Amino acid sequence: MKKQTLLVAMSLAFLSAYGHAAPAADKAADKAAVEQLKPAAQQTQAALWASRVLSRYHYKATPLDDAMSEKIYDRYFKSLDAEKLFFVQADLDKYAGAKAKLDDAIVGENLQMPFDIYNLYQQRFNERIAYARELLKTKPDFTLDESYQYDREKAEWVKSEADIKDLWRKRVKNDWLRLKLAGKDDKAIRDTLDKRYENYLSRSRKLNGEDVFQIFMNAYAMSIEPHTNYLGPRASDNFDIQMRLSLEGIGAVLQTRDEYTVIREIVTGSPAGMSGKLKVGDRIVGVAQGDAGAVTDVLGWRIDDVVQQIRGPKDSKVRLQVLPGDAGPDAKPVMISLVRKKISMEEQSAKKTIMEVKDGAVKRRIGVISLPTFYQDFEARRRGDKDYKSATRDVARLLGELKKDKVDNVLIDLRNNGGGSLTEAVELTGLFIDKGPVVQQRSAEGRVEVENDTLPGLAWDGPIGVLINRGSASASEIFAAAVQDYGRGVVIGEPSFGKGTVQTLISLDRFAQDKQRLGELKMTVAQFFRINGGTTQLRGVTPDIKLPQLSDAENFGESSYDNALPYTVIKPAVYIPAGEVKDIIPLLTKKHEARVAKDKDFQFLVDDVNYIKKQRKDNLISLNEKERRKERDEQEARAKQRDARLAAAPSADDPILVPDPKEAAKNAVSPKPAGAKQTKQAAAAVKGVSRTDDGLQGDERSLAAELEAEKAAKNAKDVLLLEAVHIMADEVSLLKTDTRLASRVLPYAPDR
Repeated sequence: MKKQTLLVAMSLAFLSAYGHAAPAADKAADKAAVEQLKPAAQQTQAALWASRVLSRYHYKATPLDDAMSEKIYDRYFKSLDAEKLFFVQADLDKYAGAKAKLDDAIVGENLQMPFDIYNLYQQRFNERIAYARELLKTKPDFTLDESYQYDREKAEWVKSEADIKDLWRKRVKNDWLRLKLAGKDDKAIRDTLDKRYENYLSRSRKLNGEDVFQIFMNAYAMSIEPHTNYLGPRASDNFDIQMRLSLEGIGAVLQTRDEYTVIREIVTGSPAGMSGKLKVGDRIVGVAQGDAGAVTDVLGWRIDDVVQQIRGPKDSKVRLQVLPGDAGPDAKPVMISLVRKKISMEEQSAKKTIMEVKDGAVKRRIGVISLPTFYQDFEARRRGDKDYKSATRDVARLLGELKKDKVDNVLIDLRNNGGGSLTEAVELTGLFIDKGPVVQQRSAEGRVEVENDTLPGLAWDGPIGVLINRGSASASEIFAAAVQDYGRGVVIGEPSFGKGTVQTLISLDRFAQDKQRLGELKMTVAQFFRINGGTTQLRGVTPDIKLPQLSDAENFGESSYDNALPYTVIKPAVYIPAGEVKDIIPLLTKKHEARVAKDKDFQFLVDDVNYIKKQRKDNLISLNEKERRKERDEQEARAKQRDARLAAAPSADDPILVPDPKEAAKNAVSPKPAGAKQTKQAAAAVKGVSRTDDGLQGDERSLAAELEAEKAAKNAKDVLLLEAVHIMADEVSLLKTDTRLASRVLPYAPDR
């Protein structure tokens, strides 16, 4: 999202325990909260070299001058305090002289000023939380006619100390009222909120100089253009892991809960899973390397420091000191020894399902391929590894399986796929076209290059659809736009993100002295254009058939950035359309509109979306208990309607999920309708819309309850996906009954 938070520096931190490096313990973190953080020598060096690269080689090369300094100043304060809850205007005034001097600080290799600003932020953070905890000693008056603005990103900076205290009074009052409405008594509310605020302090204390430097450098990088970032050494490692979807470790996903590092998930087939000694909920309190390494106490450590201790080279040994999840804090830990192996992050890999839709006396089989990201193991490909990880290779394999399953149509689900490898986007498009251009790139010098699919033949010659939403960006937009421009398939969903820029990674380590690690720049170097000459920049891909827009376009997407590159056009590439899918769009739209007008689940979703849009627009929540109870009762009434509908017998028209025979045999599952009776939690929401509020945050619920809620949400009825499947089935029916239309829409398969 557009919104930046205190933890922007750790946005790439990977929460799976799969590493090496020496972290600082909790006592050192407490000490850092007292002592003032200072820049390190390698950080000043990294900032200088980053400025030289950014000001010369960026697609939108911008000099580091006083004008840029002012932009960095504004963005840095907003990065630290996005919701304007900690600083007051006097704090900004105190450093007004820095507005035109941050460029000098970078060039002069003296970053004390941005660190001083952060140290003031930490002081204000501690003061605000201390005040919030003091407020818990009194009881709020919920009979007053007051309201709270819960989204303050666009608000003005608070003018005075009195005003900031009043803002925090309302914030605490809202936290209290949420718990009160959920049935908590005053003592339970005080205990819950006091612990919550203490946890805020604990997490804040664990931020270190590397985090501060990354926040500052991102304020600089993103002041040039939204998709340019500085990655510190650790963030750089994690970015590489995300792209190759593999790492070397034990195969456990970790989470911090009450200062403990807790096992949240165990990867099947991993060392952690194969050992049988670790269970979800177990707490790691110590880590040791090899057979004889000393045990390091990790109680109270930040999660990425623990992860770095547990990761390590393949075939090396790590020993974990573990408190079982059902044991008390004074129980004796057990020591578990594991050998690290290569772990494949299969949850981010392409996956397929098959759904059947009734069409009179016949059934249309629709293959759905979900692709969360455009991944590729670049290093494995460079060294010639024939089994390197690749999104295109995985999708090609799944298409082959779907052919054997005799599906009639294929839907590529790219919702919330933020992109990845440009090469993968081009090669994936090549699975559905014979040969030809896929995307154009324009460099900063104005040179245009065309990226082509050069391999003849198709992996799938039948009809296809692409499902997108606002979270579909970059490589997803390249693929969807190419499918649309070639007339190859139907694009369904909401307008995409609008990211039409190309980034490359530039290592700063080459400039380092004494082999220090300076990190990397993820820098925009080009803009991509559709083969029709337009760009997805700013406007995104407009679907052929629109579904309800769940996201907030004002605060999410390229158009929400204040410095996004503009929309523009260039000369179209030379290409031959593969089909005339536009001829079938009006017919599909008519069927879609008639169906959803009678679909109660779909209309419930539309109602929920409109309700949420109104809440976003109002941006105020009442602090009057009577008013809030009325609102809650109305929401619960709406929820009961949906529960009754979702728990009822499925409609005869509902698509049926056809389980994979291998998975069915392994899990002993039987086919069931997507709208079959579900758990109460699953029935509580259609995909993307939540209606319950227990007043708690994630780590305040039990781990079992949190995991169960996530499972229920995952299994909840996905109304938008089911409608997209219906549209794919409609297309099959139209093509089966009109051979002339089929010959125009599917020129690659004229016999269909």
